[in-house]
Amino acid sequence: MNNTSECVELSELARTTGQGDRELFGELLARHRDRLRRVVQLRLDRRLQGRIDPSDVIQEAYLEASARLADYLRDPSIPFFVWLRFLTVQRLGMLHRRHLGAQARDAGKEVSLYRGALPEASSAALAAQLVGRITSPSVAAIRAEMKIRLQEALNTLDPADREVLALRHFEQLTNAETAEVLEIKATAACNRYVRALERLRRVLLSMPGGMGKLGI
Repeated sequence: MNNTSECVELSELARTTGQGDRELFGELLARHRDRLRRVVQLRLDRRLQGRIDPSDVIQEAYLEASARLADYLRDPSIPFFVWLRFLTVQRLGMLHRRHLGAQARDAGKEVSLYRGALPEASSAALAAQLVGRITSPSVAAIRAEMKIRLQEALNTLDPADREVLALRHFEQLTNAETAEVLEIKATAACNRYVRALERLRRVLLSMPGGMGKLGI
């Protein structure tokens, strides 16, 4: 569904929200579920994997979205998906603090989005995503070493560059969506992505197996 169609649907939803058009709202939420699942899987702290189901995180975010829908429709200053993503990542951050307490990742090391620090995509999570794409037996044999080297390479990136790489390459956000999330101009988001991708590419080229098998 293109953005124009979604804008029409949101306008219709705004017109009927007082009448409780839950069916249309449910269709809009369902359309973005897979994208939001990628977001949660990438940013869920590894210590909570197996304890927290991404579907539960999304469901809680949807409940909040439902409660705040009227406010959003009165002033839809950001795209609908970006709004849903913000609620989802915010909910994930709350779960991190609830389950990990003082052991939660230092907020000072996170990339600040909107009005507070939200869970960032760690180097370990990004490296796991890259290495997880390897299927060749000869390459898989050195997977552990590659993951360590990938983490080291990702750690050399500026945190904001690492974040834009996560948003564009792994969450598969558009450049416009990425700019909205990071609250920067579209040209700046594009430049950051190209710079981060090129830096990572150079490192991957020097690794066993090359960059082609990693899809970078």
